[in-house]
Amino acid sequence: MIAEYFPVLLFLILSTAVALIMLAIPFVAGPKRPSDEKMSPYECGFEAFDSARKRFDVRFYLVAILFIVFDLEVAFLFPWAMSFGNIGLVGFWSMMAFLTVLTVGFIYEWKKGALEWE
Repeated sequence: MIAEYFPVLLFLILSTAVALIMLAIPFVAGPKRPSDEKMSPYECGFEAFDSARKRFDVRFYLVAILFIVFDLEVAFLFPWAMSFGNIGLVGFWSMMAFLTVLTVGFIYEWKKGALEWE
């Protein structure tokens, strides 16, 4: 029975070895020429002028949540659309409820001003 899993074990060992070799190649073969410009912090094309510990505006987080919400929406909508003919009315109304919750969340973020930058 263990012999049946040997190809899986071999695949795991080979894939781990290939990944480690590919990670090691740049460290061994790559040029190492550090300069002041390469070692300086880079932030949006200009020098950093504040502390890294500065608090971010809550709108950054709201936009990130909005992105995740709509990313998940697409992840659920595609399989739903592909199986639309097989799921019937229960599947249709379940997706309508899901889209309603997402729409309410979008309207909430819009009213809170998360999409407006001043």
